[in-house]
Amino acid sequence: MKKRVLSAIVMILIFVPLLIIGGKAFAIFMTILAALGLYELIHIRESKKEFPFLMKIFAYVMVVFFSLSHFNSITFSYTMDYRVVAFMIFAFLSPMVFIHDFKKYNLNDALFLIGSVLFIGLSFNLFIICRNYDITYLIYLLLITTLTDTFALFTGMLIGRHKLCPVVSPKKTVEGLIGGTFVGTFAATAFYVTVIDPSMSLAFIVIITIILSLLGQLGDLVFSSIKRYYDKKDFSNLIPEHGGILDRFDSLIFVVLAFIIFSSVL
Repeated sequence: MKKRVLSAIVMILIFVPLLIIGGKAFAIFMTILAALGLYELIHIRESKKEFPFLMKIFAYVMVVFFSLSHFNSITFSYTMDYRVVAFMIFAFLSPMVFIHDFKKYNLNDALFLIGSVLFIGLSFNLFIICRNYDITYLIYLLLITTLTDTFALFTGMLIGRHKLCPVVSPKKTVEGLIGGTFVGTFAATAFYVTVIDPSMSLAFIVIITIILSLLGQLGDLVFSSIKRYYDKKDFSNLIPEHGGILDRFDSLIFVVLAFIIFSSVL
């Protein structure tokens, strides 16, 4: 328990100052986390089958590129260079023809790498863009995920009786989901209407925040499902007693992706 608390303190001491500083420092930090997140996805997949070394190197290069794409943008405008996406698709699919060994590299491998690079690269790029636009929006999202996760755990431990999704995550309960959603929504909504936009309709922001809270918990379950499929407890042991980067960012990734859908009205 002490090691878990100490790890949490170290994470906070690293993350919070960089969040406040923003700019290139935060962008580089988030890109490093993106590369580590990709490493965890590749590593967990390689428990079943290894990828060719050059394919892995190219995947890391591409995830760095996507993470840093428009990293200095200060607007909520999202553009993707389809030339780069097309090049990446060609680069991942073409080696199937030249390797001549489906046991070493096949369509499943190529699509896994393409999907992983896009998923991780674009998700962490959105963290950077959101921070550049306005730190308060990212704090709002952090409040949703942190408080939802924390109070879902506490509520589940205290009064949890009904399993939410026992096959994927045996410890999660319906009561935990309700408790976490309530606290996360209440605190994040209060922050939004107090700090970000006092003129925003209270009912509207409550509905949006509830949706984001629920989607964050869905993200947690999705990543748990990935670990279950590969029979792993954590994505890695990078953070003592906390698992890996994706174990800590699972909910937040889904919340950030969902937030972009609503960004035009928030």
